[in-house]
Amino acid sequence: MIVLKAAQEKILGALQSVSGIVERRHTLPILANVLLRKTGKQVEFTSSDLEIQVRTTQELGGDEANFNTTVGARKLIDILRSLPADQLVTMSAAQNKLTLQAGKSRFTLQTLPAEDFPLVNEGADFGPAFSVPQKVLRDLVNQVHFAMAVHDIRYYLNGILFIAEGKQLTLVATDGHRLALAQSTLDNEVPKQEVILPRKTVLELQRLLRDEDTPIEMQFAGNQARFNFSGMQFVTKLVEGKFPDYNRVIPKNHKNSVVLGRVPLLASLQRAAILTSEKFKGVRINIEPGSLRIASSNAEQEEAKEELEIDYSGDAIEIGFNVTYLMDALANMNCEMVKLELQDTAASALFTVPDQPGFKYVVMPMRI
Repeated sequence: MIVLKAAQEKILGALQSVSGIVERRHTLPILANVLLRKTGKQVEFTSSDLEIQVRTTQELGGDEANFNTTVGARKLIDILRSLPADQLVTMSAAQNKLTLQAGKSRFTLQTLPAEDFPLVNEGADFGPAFSVPQKVLRDLVNQVHFAMAVHDIRYYLNGILFIAEGKQLTLVATDGHRLALAQSTLDNEVPKQEVILPRKTVLELQRLLRDEDTPIEMQFAGNQARFNFSGMQFVTKLVEGKFPDYNRVIPKNHKNSVVLGRVPLLASLQRAAILTSEKFKGVRINIEPGSLRIASSNAEQEEAKEELEIDYSGDAIEIGFNVTYLMDALANMNCEMVKLELQDTAASALFTVPDQPGFKYVVMPMRI
């Protein structure tokens, strides 16, 4: 039977949207496959890694019949990528094999039974659904994702905290040395729900979310989150554990503050970072009325010095930072000006954006 018959770009687009979580090597060989379910004219593609499940449905021609199978996701994508975008592709099934034909090219692929594919059991206790435009969630994730921990023994830091409460959605990420928080308003009031999305889920959402106004619907359960957007359904397990009290970490009433251009500050830090050592990414920042100076050095006794003119009349402060933490935050903002608030040499610094009250970035100082 003909499972589908459509242009290469249409089939490839559907497959690529679900294949980001597919591992090439897995203890269960079938998890390297994508599940194809044909119902009438609709073809459903599903992928899973036992913790995340992504599904999309498309109308891709072929015979009107019901049919299920699984086939190697990466091989299928590699074959489709090698074909011209406007090429008509036909996929037919017979005797545990899928045959893909395009022009004078023909590929026969081995399949595994659909009933052996381990689907994620979706929870029954999902809370009320709420939605935001995709580009809003995309911006929120982009503003905080870099502060997630990587392989931290405190597993609850290896992800992003999502809090929906009232008419506000808050995302928080921290690795213990820095903390990023971004907020947006919701159209409808929702009861308080708090979940931690795993790192892999966050990175996959970043890949899939589009810069457009179409909504993404979210629902949270005890140990799962579900997202529906652009004809896709995305279900993921959550990180269990108690996220730190981020409100205690955010400095309040710092007496010294300066507003300066994000791009010139980022450029100066990037230049100073060139002469930091691999192991020690520290830079010294001296701030005093009229000027902000950045200095770095390394074991070879090389040094870099940068100076920015600023409108500042507060205390003279010398403070050290991991330059990567500063550059990460500045590179992921999409604003012209940033506000830097400081107390003294030992207190954490607070970065905010003058016209975005929902964004806060806290970074701890380091001894230099």
